[in-house]
Amino acid sequence: MIITDDHMHLYNHLRLKALEQFKETGGTHVFLVSLLCHHYDVRPNSGKDFAEVFDRHLSLVEKANRIVKAYAVLSVHPAEITVIGGRVGFERAAEIMKEALDLAGKYVEEGKAVAIKSGRPHYPVNRQVWKLSNEVLMHAFEVAKDVGCVVQLHTERYSKEGMVEIAEMADSVGLKRERVVKHFSPPRVREFEEIGIFPSVLAGNDNVLKAAEQGDRFMVETDYIDDKKRPGAVLGPKTVPKKIKELLENGYDEDFVYKICAENVAKVYGVEL
Repeated sequence: MIITDDHMHLYNHLRLKALEQFKETGGTHVFLVSLLCHHYDVRPNSGKDFAEVFDRHLSLVEKANRIVKAYAVLSVHPAEITVIGGRVGFERAAEIMKEALDLAGKYVEEGKAVAIKSGRPHYPVNRQVWKLSNEVLMHAFEVAKDVGCVVQLHTERYSKEGMVEIAEMADSVGLKRERVVKHFSPPRVREFEEIGIFPSVLAGNDNVLKAAEQGDRFMVETDYIDDKKRPGAVLGPKTVPKKIKELLENGYDEDFVYKICAENVAKVYGVEL
């Protein structure tokens, strides 16, 4: 049985041991997402400086593939605008982020990664930073359209209005809405289906069961951060396999699991599982 975690990080705590735990619990496939530059002790002055981040992440993904099937997602995290901007100014930070997205797109074209990550800050920012963040996100959509990949979204607190706005941004550059994946999604499967963006439901509490009650158009994730300072945050690496097994215990069959963990993943990302 295929069990996929759609969004996980490996950083400075369990690292590959997290994937061993994932596998021991039944996990088979994972999308590994790179972190912010400062997690790699990189202080970028241009988009090219993200190459060190991406290369180190890809090296980790290569090792991860000895344990489970792992796919690389290259992130230009929306919080970079304030992290980098505090050093070089917000406008220059936005330009660096766009350059980094161009670089990430090249890695996707070369077959080294399957998706990019972008979005908008999840914390309050001023009007200038919000405007620049939207420009960066729009650029991410343009890159994704050009290279034919998914954009994983990291955004502000979920609202239907916000998702519709983002979906219309994707429309404006010709990127299909289902190629936009909302990471850290609530279990509002019907609402996401109406909007067109694809939800990656956070597997905490009874979210997976609530999502399943609304249909099978979703994926699941832990957003495991692997930080020594926050062990187990956001959710531990065993969570997705455990929640998938809860589905089976609650009357959902293996065909349903195959739909959310394999068929949806293959269709959205354009990968073979």
